Amino acid sequence: MKTVDKILHKIKREGAISARVLADEMGMTTMGIRQHLQIMEDDGLLDFSDIRVKVGRPTRHWSLTAEGHRRFADSHGDLAISVIESVESLFGESGLTKVIQQREEKTLQQYRDALKDCHNLKAKLETLAYLREKEGYMAELQETETGFLLVENHCPICQAAKRCPALCKSEKHIFQTVLGDEYEVTRDEHIIKGQRRCTYNVQHKS
Repeated sequence: MKTVDKILHKIKREGAISARVLADEMGMTTMGIRQHLQIMEDDGLLDFSDIRVKVGRPTRHWSLTAEGHRRFADSHGDLAISVIESVESLFGESGLTKVIQQREEKTLQQYRDALKDCHNLKAKLETLAYLREKEGYMAELQETETGFLLVENHCPICQAAKRCPALCKSEKHIFQTVLGDEYEVTRDEHIIKGQRRCTYNVQHKS
């Protein structure tokens, strides 16, 4: 993977980051990283904001622009939207609902099969994060004080979900169903609402 692609993936997964941190984690000089960042800014892939610190000069943090995010866009997005519109045109909204339900049932079965030997919430979520990572969601699991946070730094169905929000509703319902009624799944961040990532907070119901 080229250095530019490594930087893009790093920022996509972790959000805004400084040149010094990037240099340390990638084993490069700060000067070398800054040269790459400047070129990427000139290409419209990155933007920066200067964050004030208690002592010294503000720290410059780099983040992806809309063009930078598009580097990760679903290459089949236009096709997916075309299929959605064709189904809706031919079979109406009820036909589209049936297609989404069928997709949901198929995904549920796949996830249930994968999670059948997981005997606690952490094991289930680790497996779920692994499955979602393989599907292109750049997923990771974080433990919180009250439970777990399933993070998806990318959405490979983003364009289709913008055209058909029921897909996003279905995704959340899949997580809730496969984990069970004893847990509560809430979506705190949402890519199609303009946020950097999707996050699902999972904890025991009180």
